[in-house]
Amino acid sequence: MLGPVILAASRSDRMRRLISAAPVTKQVVDRFIPGEDVDDIVPVVRDLADNGLELTMDVVGEDITNPAQAAAARDAYLELVDRLKPLELGTRAEMSVKLSMFGQALEGGHELALSNVRPVVEAAAEIGTTVTLDAEDHTTLDSMFAIHEELRKDFPQTGCVIQAYLFRTEADARRLAASGSRVRLVKGAYKEPASVAYQDKHEIDRAYVRILRTLMEGKGYPMIGSHDPRLIAIGQELAHQAGRKLDEYEFQMLYGIRTDEHLRLAAEGHRMRVYTAYGTDWYGYFMRRLAEKPANLRFFARSMLTKG
Repeated sequence: MLGPVILAASRSDRMRRLISAAPVTKQVVDRFIPGEDVDDIVPVVRDLADNGLELTMDVVGEDITNPAQAAAARDAYLELVDRLKPLELGTRAEMSVKLSMFGQALEGGHELALSNVRPVVEAAAEIGTTVTLDAEDHTTLDSMFAIHEELRKDFPQTGCVIQAYLFRTEADARRLAASGSRVRLVKGAYKEPASVAYQDKHEIDRAYVRILRTLMEGKGYPMIGSHDPRLIAIGQELAHQAGRKLDEYEFQMLYGIRTDEHLRLAAEGHRMRVYTAYGTDWYGYFMRRLAEKPANLRFFARSMLTKG
């Protein structure tokens, strides 16, 4: 039951100051976020690619309070595209974006987010790669899916994320599986009420398998976002049952978590994409990583006690 507490802490300015000031914090955060700017991240991209891994890149930061900040987020992604271009990795290095960073929650936010994200999607296409729209809390999803649909008119490779713990997601998956789109399935990392989301872990896992089966049997490109060994094995079996080749789906895991598994799957010929975040506004991203997985919290607490 610690997850909801940690998610609440992720919105607390007091907790942000306390954790950010802890001497050990940077050492622990570096496990999940390998750099603060694009100069830090380019060597990481090269290293992961040299090891047969693919990437999806996230410039962290969601607390956007004005249009100027949203434009700055857009520009940060455009700078990333510029730095990826000479690496010539194509779709091996794509990008993930949260529409909240592009102004979705501001007045006129839907149109603002669309106008800010479109140049990023266009620039990505110009260097042979693409963008995936991350899912956020359930109140933002209708806007996210509408923007996804609009972008796919010109850039059909644009992906999106769906969350297994939401009741709506099975219907969303059926719609998306029939559209030929790229869909990342995750369990979900936001605190959602019982009126819209499963609260029990076993119910979430069962929903995940049902939804993944729908995606595997559909016409789209499934992206399995999970570190759970059992779900990874089930994903492989569902892909086999659906007659999918190894390049017709992929696995995705977070940078710094189960690194050996990243390499194992890649060595077996699977497409294995590492979700790699960077930036100075790391606090919210970091706290959600703790909330998602108790082992992450134990790692952080142990480090605080022994190194602080």
